[in-house]
Amino acid sequence: MKMNKKTKPNYRLEQLDDIDVSEDPVRPELDLKFRTSYGRKIYGLKDEEGEVVAIICFAFTHDVPTTVQELEDFSKDAKLQAVHRAGVQGDIAIAYTVWARKRGGGRAIVNEVYKMVKQSSNLNRLVTLSPLTNMARNFHLKNGAKELQVNETSQNFEYDIELEQWEKIKERMKKVKDKLWFAKG
Repeated sequence: MKMNKKTKPNYRLEQLDDIDVSEDPVRPELDLKFRTSYGRKIYGLKDEEGEVVAIICFAFTHDVPTTVQELEDFSKDAKLQAVHRAGVQGDIAIAYTVWARKRGGGRAIVNEVYKMVKQSSNLNRLVTLSPLTNMARNFHLKNGAKELQVNETSQNFEYDIELEQWEKIKERMKKVKDKLWFAKG
């Protein structure tokens, strides 16, 4: 007897230029201009049919913000510094809101963003600016984040993006292979 396995959905992470901000259950007061200015970006997780199943918004900074005002100030500062650094802005990805349109979308988008940040050449941290709710706390802890700090009006969680041991070995082997290929060439 053959057992049917549930197949994992095939998702792809894409940058979005436009969303309905009123859908955001965490920070609906932040307009589209805020979410797309000064190094801030919106990403959507699309399924096989091209439907957006989850949305996450980021700011790229050099410091961990404790308020939305600091998030704005830090991302603006990082964007202005990027002018002098060949366009490289902020080495910390700050996720300040996430929501799912379909069950499981929240976890899936966090996993995809984790991969994106881990593969980035200029990002070295993935941190949240989360509201002071048990729901946010439980979501991030359940998805592997560690509590970084609890602030007056927010809480920060950090996802460890250090390469696993097997990934470090894989990277070393790729470099050795490339050197050998270059030496033969």
